[in-house]
Amino acid sequence: MSFLFKLLLLYLWLHWMDEGSVFVSSNGTVMSGTVLVNGTASIAKTDDNFVCATLDWWPPQKCDYGTCSWGRASLLNLDLANPILLNAIKAFSPLKIRMGGTLQDNVFYETKDGKIPCAPFVTNSSELFGFSKGCLPMSRWDQLNIFFKKAGAEVVFGLNALNGRTIGLDGSAIGAWNSSNAESLIRYTVNKGYNIHGWELGNELCGSGIGAKIAAEQYAADVSSLQSIVDNIYRGFEVKPLVIAPGGFIDTNWFTQFVQKTPKSLQVVTQHIYNLGPGNDNQLMNKILDPTYQDDGGQPFRDLQAILKNSSTSAVAWVGEAGGAYNSGQNRVSNSFVNSFWYLDQLGMAASYDTKTYCRQTLIGGNYGLLDTATFVPHPDYYSALLWHRLMGSNVLSTSFNGTKGVRAYAHCSKQSQGITLLLINFGANTTVRVRVETEGSASNGSLSLQKGGVPRINFARMSKNSRKKGRGMREEYHLTPEDGNVQSQNVVLNGKMVALNSSGGIPHMEPVNKSTVHPIIVAPSSIVFSHIPSIILPACKD
Repeated sequence: MSFLFKLLLLYLWLHWMDEGSVFVSSNGTVMSGTVLVNGTASIAKTDDNFVCATLDWWPPQKCDYGTCSWGRASLLNLDLANPILLNAIKAFSPLKIRMGGTLQDNVFYETKDGKIPCAPFVTNSSELFGFSKGCLPMSRWDQLNIFFKKAGAEVVFGLNALNGRTIGLDGSAIGAWNSSNAESLIRYTVNKGYNIHGWELGNELCGSGIGAKIAAEQYAADVSSLQSIVDNIYRGFEVKPLVIAPGGFIDTNWFTQFVQKTPKSLQVVTQHIYNLGPGNDNQLMNKILDPTYQDDGGQPFRDLQAILKNSSTSAVAWVGEAGGAYNSGQNRVSNSFVNSFWYLDQLGMAASYDTKTYCRQTLIGGNYGLLDTATFVPHPDYYSALLWHRLMGSNVLSTSFNGTKGVRAYAHCSKQSQGITLLLINFGANTTVRVRVETEGSASNGSLSLQKGGVPRINFARMSKNSRKKGRGMREEYHLTPEDGNVQSQNVVLNGKMVALNSSGGIPHMEPVNKSTVHPIIVAPSSIVFSHIPSIILPACKD
């Protein structure tokens, strides 16, 4: 017993010394911190394909603050033959894609008996959203579905919720939804054998709305109509598409009424997130790099989680669209390395509040695309998203970080592998952080874990020869840093090597570096680290 007691005292002393250590080197401040992961039970669960991206309707004439950043990224003109686009989607296997956006409520769908010519969007300042009504030709719908099947994408399509209504002077949409055109599209889709993961009704028409608004009671009735159409057309199907709505900014009173009136006709409640403000904000980068500013970004997730918990619905929460800064984002910020600090923090935060899916605006288009609009080359956020998708499992673990407010930490059970994966985000530009990991409920071999009450406990289970050979006691690390230390770089460095497409436009392999779990995780200034630790076995990860 005396040996164990002395060993325990030694551990506490070393831990205290380590936590208190802060020193300055020629490269800036170096300090220590601790991630505490509670693994007794998961606090939330995401979809396996939590990461989602959007495709929009905006034509090349869409401009913000004097800059036109959309090019040919629209659902109507995107080059589906581009190999980089195909490879970028296939790398996720699968990637959930939400097709929609502001102009979706100005789209009608070509039908055989259609009396209106199927014309593209045209700039018109007197029309809602600044463009004339547009049309989706069925030939283009065929091309999109064939492409998405080839790419292995899961498709969510946003339907026109303003069809058949008139817009009052205050922006209120008057009348019920005319579902006939949407029904014809859904029937065509089923007859062609195209697989749709979900049908979403409307875009940003909830609450005070963007351009137009629909009362919660009327919207609920419209969703019930959509559910009836889906039930009828997909009768006999083993799996039916999800019915999704309302796809807008959360207004707690409106959302509460809406959810209460759709207890059985809605499977997913979607909200939109643009918590960084306008794309022309000259303080945008400073906002992204300020963890205290990012703290406020959790409120929409908390609000929607509370609404769903306090209702009789079985519907789940999604982020249907999130671009950070609205009006297309900001060039050299939204499409550069620095944006991953916002993006990954959002993914971690959303997951912890039981958000099942998070759709990034956009896959391509605007300044916030995961892919470059002109070249299709991935921006840094693409690789951040891909690493999350491959490493972070669906079970979310309660995680806290002690040592500095400049580091954010998230932990999930690892995806399709044993152990846990940590995400560490170091917002500090001049601080290197040495991170140690402590767990509650751990059953890892030879590791230290904390019981409730913070009392240290040491596990002395012997490690077999076979376990040692398999690398238990090692972890895999993925260190993401900007090229030349410039956070506004559009190039990302992984473990010291530039990440770039291969000669055929393929997504490169992203290999980790192996480190001993005896040593702390070193998180460089302005960097992001994913760390897969297979030797930490938690009860929360056994289901």
